[in-house]
Amino acid sequence: MEKVRIGLIGLGFMGTTHYGIYQNLPQAQLVAIADGDPAKRAGDISKVVGNIGGGDNSKRLDFSGIKTYEDPLDLIADKNVDVVDICVPTALHLKYARTALEAGKHVFCEKPVCRDRAELAELEKAVKAAKGFFNVGMCIRSWPEYAHAREAVAAGKYGKVRHALFRRLSPSVNGNAWENWYMTEKRSGGAILDLHLHDTDAVCAFFGKPDRVLSRGVRGVVSDRGIDHVITIYSYDGAPDMLVTAEGGWAADKTVPFEMSFEIVCEKATLKRDAAGYKIYFADRVETPDLAAGGLPTGWHRELDYFTRCVAENRTPDKYQTFDSIADSFRTVMSEIESVETGKETEVK
Repeated sequence: MEKVRIGLIGLGFMGTTHYGIYQNLPQAQLVAIADGDPAKRAGDISKVVGNIGGGDNSKRLDFSGIKTYEDPLDLIADKNVDVVDICVPTALHLKYARTALEAGKHVFCEKPVCRDRAELAELEKAVKAAKGFFNVGMCIRSWPEYAHAREAVAAGKYGKVRHALFRRLSPSVNGNAWENWYMTEKRSGGAILDLHLHDTDAVCAFFGKPDRVLSRGVRGVVSDRGIDHVITIYSYDGAPDMLVTAEGGWAADKTVPFEMSFEIVCEKATLKRDAAGYKIYFADRVETPDLAAGGLPTGWHRELDYFTRCVAENRTPDKYQTFDSIADSFRTVMSEIESVETGKETEVK
């Protein structure tokens, strides 16, 4: 298998995470880096901060044999790059993704895929006209526990779903990123788009796009005017007795642990993922599924491994997502924002 040559744009928390993963993928070769910060281009990531932990950022990255660019457009123009991996603030995703696709590159773009519905329509045109493959970092789709639970629910293994609750609660990310862009609603979309979107996407992946949403949220708790905490009820006309809810936010103090959890109550068992791990609870026993197969510990590892293998084999990457499924999740979270603004239940279009 020939190496897939990666050009990585952005060395924040997700960019440095991707950098570390690519070092251990045998089919991937990182050949180019772009970042506007000269310290990061020199390998200094000591100021990079994440909300769910990470590696030792005191160690300087080794860019030996890797081209470094200040301007991402120069990286995109590099003929030695097969895949452009975009890990920059959300408001810049469309610009670089569209340019890379038009240049004939394969593109892996971090979430959220873009900032609003208008940008989604523009990106959709570029994706559907492109020769290269396109995937989005909706990592929960490939996260081991979520993937296992989704397959069980889809197969009806434990009977009908009665209730499902998804939670993604982060300590404050105020001050964590370049120019504090998370705290500017125009750039990030607030916690509802940058953070809660993962659970919106999980809901859509498990149960399909909902017919309506009812959301309540609070603005400007830590950001300028973004929705910093939200709770949503997702309604399905075909399953009126099923209650699906999700809660997300980043308004808590920085000392609060990060939480990504779910509880899915079915007729025959309850599937639960929390700080205690992932377990399946029955009336008379508790099971702990073995999810270690493949040696890839997180959804980040699995999504990047899968995408680069698809590029290497010229195979359409559709195991975890299609653009249409990503668009469904994006339109759903946009409807949640509308519901918060109007105070009314909103149809998902």
